[in-house]
Amino acid sequence: MYRKVENAPREAEDFELPFEGKLSQDNRWVIMASLVPWEEFEEEYAQNFSAEMGAPALPFRVALGSLIIKEKLGISDRETVEQIKENPYLQYFIGQRHYSSEAPYDSSLLARFRERINVNLVNRINEKMVKKSQSETDEEAKKKVPKQSQERRESANKGQLIVDASCVPGDISYPNDLGILNKARVKTEKIIDSLYEPLKDQLNKKPKTYRNRARKNYLKVAKKKRQTRKEIRKAIKKQLQYIKRNLGSIDALVKAGSSLGALSRTEYKSLLVVSEIYRQQEWMYNNKVHRIEHRIVNVSQAHIRPIVRGKAGVAVEFGAKISASVRDGYVFLDRISWDNFNESVDLKAQIEAYYNYTGFYPESVHVDKIYRSRANRSFCKEKGIRISGPPLGRPKANVSQELKKQAQEDERIRNNIEGKFGISKRRYSLSRVMAKLPHTSETAIAITFLVMNLSALLRQVFCLFYIYSTIKSFSASIHY
Repeated sequence: MYRKVENAPREAEDFELPFEGKLSQDNRWVIMASLVPWEEFEEEYAQNFSAEMGAPALPFRVALGSLIIKEKLGISDRETVEQIKENPYLQYFIGQRHYSSEAPYDSSLLARFRERINVNLVNRINEKMVKKSQSETDEEAKKKVPKQSQERRESANKGQLIVDASCVPGDISYPNDLGILNKARVKTEKIIDSLYEPLKDQLNKKPKTYRNRARKNYLKVAKKKRQTRKEIRKAIKKQLQYIKRNLGSIDALVKAGSSLGALSRTEYKSLLVVSEIYRQQEWMYNNKVHRIEHRIVNVSQAHIRPIVRGKAGVAVEFGAKISASVRDGYVFLDRISWDNFNESVDLKAQIEAYYNYTGFYPESVHVDKIYRSRANRSFCKEKGIRISGPPLGRPKANVSQELKKQAQEDERIRNNIEGKFGISKRRYSLSRVMAKLPHTSETAIAITFLVMNLSALLRQVFCLFYIYSTIKSFSASIHY
């Protein structure tokens, strides 16, 4: 059940501190709380709950605010709750009315918050937050410009759009075929134990799994510093045989009277994953290849796929592939997928999203080589957009200095999004996403870009405070 909280503090003065204290107006958490549009998306969040049944759920500001705090500080779920318990500014940020030394909720609820706040909601909050902060500046600029020039400006292209893609690695160990099969075999042994438990009085003996022998065969090869291809292939064949035997034993137990309903939700999901892993690995073993479509590289996180990037440091990464764009210095998440995709097909949609966001098409689009296809070039030409990079065909022998400077300037501009990806991975958590489920991982990725834009807005506010205080002190000294 969800109940809207009417008494959440709107201003810092409304927050009650012990000993008649007051929160500072220029604190970063107080300023950021005023930048996030909490109330505009609360009704959408409330649709996850019943209006009449169940215990009252925590408000939307508590859920989103906690995820922002976790990402901003770069801490774990448990540490997030501890920080909120100790810091009155964080309690104000999540909408509490007064200071309390008790934990607002259990740390396990942060996983629930990531489930209920999906990636689409976070992206809309991100766009609304940035657009709200920019609207005041745009309105003031429009007042100083005549109406005729405003109409000409609205019809013309304006601004720059920077687009690129990257991979967000998941929290998994580096996969290999032998290790994946070993973990799959262990899962089948646990499933056999669960299915045999209700039939142990009816059956004479438990189906053989040869788990000790299978583990010794695995460790015999896995612990060697150097393994030959022949040794690895032989070990893979043995693990495939063990898994095939175990899957047959599972079918026999079900026919004997056991039910798959006796399995837990996690075990049933593991059974489906192991069956697909066995099919893929058997096909690759028989065909002597190491590639297959939709290849599973982790038993626990079966949604993760290998993403081939071709970079010098890491040729293949294992996680989600994202496509992002930078508009006016703010980064937005346009697409996220667990399967590899060609990012050039997203350019038209990203340009249209820019138009819907600003009301006009960009003056120039800054992309790398993969985006400069004939279809994208013709689309940009139709919309009056200049796309960065050299034209198609043979490079010209004599290139003017003006075109060289333009190409250098385009590359400098495109470095902006490379820097955004670098910040998201070095300063924030996109270097390794710790969430385990696909939808919670997507929310964690989207929250990172939300926090990056929130930090950029915060820097602008602090710059305005600094300029205002400097002018005020300078005028006071002149008056004196």
